[in-house]
Amino acid sequence: MAKTQILNERSLQLLKALVERYISDGQPVGSRVLSKDSKINLSPATIRNVMSDLEDLGLIHSPHTSAGRVPTVSGYRLFVDSLLTVKPLESNDLSRLHQGLKEREGSSDVISIASRLLSDLTKMAGVVTLPRREVVYLRHIEFLPLSNTRVLVIFVTNEQEVHNKIIHTSRVLSPAELQQAANYLNAVYAGHSLASVKEALLKDLQDDQEQVNQSMLDAVRMAQLAFDQNNEKEDYVLTGETNLMGFSELSNMDQLKKLFEAFSQKQTVIHLLDQCMKADGVQIYIGEESGYRPFDHCSLVTSSYSVGDQVVGVLGVIGPTRMAYEKIIPFVDVTAKLLGAALNPKSSTPS
Repeated sequence: MAKTQILNERSLQLLKALVERYISDGQPVGSRVLSKDSKINLSPATIRNVMSDLEDLGLIHSPHTSAGRVPTVSGYRLFVDSLLTVKPLESNDLSRLHQGLKEREGSSDVISIASRLLSDLTKMAGVVTLPRREVVYLRHIEFLPLSNTRVLVIFVTNEQEVHNKIIHTSRVLSPAELQQAANYLNAVYAGHSLASVKEALLKDLQDDQEQVNQSMLDAVRMAQLAFDQNNEKEDYVLTGETNLMGFSELSNMDQLKKLFEAFSQKQTVIHLLDQCMKADGVQIYIGEESGYRPFDHCSLVTSSYSVGDQVVGVLGVIGPTRMAYEKIIPFVDVTAKLLGAALNPKSSTPS
């Protein structure tokens, strides 16, 4: 049963007030503080009882020996999903975004501008992945024997883009076997996008190999070697990461070191942003929801951005879990729309 169904309106109101107060002040919130909230007409004793219930449900906890409480990741999640009222952007912020991301031809710096605007306006870290290339389709593939286990792979994508790659196979393959492998791949995969081909190849390798003959396995393995190595590593622009040092909950040097190492190595962040590309609308990872230890004390608010009808990248804000979600969410949402429009000047700029 969802926790919103377990809690009554009074408990939800109290949780909302506690989270909002903690986000605003950054200090553990006690019953006496909440009793002074004009929206809560409850005695301190009643508030203490409700807070005890919220703590039992794992929505708030008491840090160290403090009498006050702070939200847990579950508490933030319930707040964001069910209690949050998103505020529209203030006119000055909207104007700055429009001016910074107005349509321009050949705007190679527009990605950096978007990242910097997110950072400047939220006082956190702004991240934007570089736009991915258009969808690449496999047209034709050939394998030519070289020496020993070396094989030259020639494959054509889209209309006439020719790619060459030298791979090393697990055994020496004859010209006839190479031709048979190429025939199989061209018959099954020609005309499909490389992304879907790679997914299908992985599935073929994971299927019961006893039902797949050796020539098909050779073909699949060679194609995987060619396509996996052919993809350029996706990258991103990150701005304002030093802003994170100003938040007390992120000031632990060991935590900061791990976070900045993750930024430097990039694979962790790219993988996380990759997950966001697969979903519609604004996505929010709170604390350990990301699955990456360096982000245990951070939240990541993202949205994909599109050129035409195709999703080409993701942008977002990285900050402490104690962030003003009602303000950050519209920043990310509007910036994604404006960035898509800036990269596609034929479209009309969203308001």
